[in-house]
Amino acid sequence: MGYARKVGWVTAGLVIGAGACYCIYRLARGRKQNKEEMAEGGPGDVDDVGDCPGARYNDWSDDDDDDNSESKGIVWYPPWARIGTEAGTRARARARARATRARRAVQKRASPNSDDTILSPQELQKVLCLVEMSEKPYILEAALIALGNNAAYAFNRDIIRDLGGLPIVAKILNTRDPIVKEKALIVLNNLSVNAENQRRLKIYMNQVCDDTITSRLNSSVQLAGLRLLTNMTVTNEYQHMLANSISDFFRLFSAGNEETKFQVLKLLLNLAENPAMTRELLRAQVPSSLGSLFNKKENKEIILKLLVVFENINDNCKWEENEPTQNQFSQGSLFFFLKDFQVCADKILGIESHHDFLVKVKVGKFTSKLAENMFPNSQE
Repeated sequence: MGYARKVGWVTAGLVIGAGACYCIYRLARGRKQNKEEMAEGGPGDVDDVGDCPGARYNDWSDDDDDDNSESKGIVWYPPWARIGTEAGTRARARARARATRARRAVQKRASPNSDDTILSPQELQKVLCLVEMSEKPYILEAALIALGNNAAYAFNRDIIRDLGGLPIVAKILNTRDPIVKEKALIVLNNLSVNAENQRRLKIYMNQVCDDTITSRLNSSVQLAGLRLLTNMTVTNEYQHMLANSISDFFRLFSAGNEETKFQVLKLLLNLAENPAMTRELLRAQVPSSLGSLFNKKENKEIILKLLVVFENINDNCKWEENEPTQNQFSQGSLFFFLKDFQVCADKILGIESHHDFLVKVKVGKFTSKLAENMFPNSQE
């Protein structure tokens, strides 16, 4: 009798132990499967995230195919989604899966290679709402790309403006994210081709100008800002708003790479074609390194375009009789640079590094014009 009772207790212990081991195995296996689902973007239960009303997403960037992802994102979960429980693990998997699916959906819609790039007014309204409400950089980037693609079409520029898109996109200029800021500048650049849009965008010109000048030299943000300012100064109506920044543009031209130089030249050429901006250009302080442009093997096209800017300034320069012109300008200004340029013409033409025939002819013609128009009394 005692032996039978002992056997019964041993058997019961084995059964209980086996059950406990099986439960531990199932729990471990379930956690492993949930981690795999989370890494793959989630299974078919992604749509069930709707039953997690307390979920709040902060900054997901953990997609495997995201080249810009450098750190794991942070996701906030409802209080009941405790770490270490199966329910909590599944809630996190669903939250991340929803975030990934949302991002891919926006990027697919915004992709320039998409077959459905042109959006309807209703779709544009949704994208603008996304830009206005979202704080996630990758969502903003994708939505702004979609807007930029659509703003390239003339009929969409009026629609985006009528939907209130100009101030919504302009507000993004305050972001510190350079990628998002660049995309916002591109959208505004495409929209600024429209005359009515220009009239409404002029209130942002000073901010764009300041951001462009203070951005990292040769950066994408700086180039996007220069393109927008160039579009805004195609007509003479808003050029006066950049009068106090001309010296900074010459500084960017002198220090920048070829792409920056070409973009600054386009902007300066717009200003130089306007006679009302001539004195503002001549008053601008220019770096001493500007003269070294002709003393080294600089890109020939850059030199020729710069000469065109100078020629336009010279052609628009009209002095009143007996006007004390020299007293209006300070040392280091463009006026004195051109005066020295005209005096040193022979030296410039003799530089060995610039034996290009076209450059020599252009410089020669320009210095002759300077002597005739701007500095008629400088030669003795």
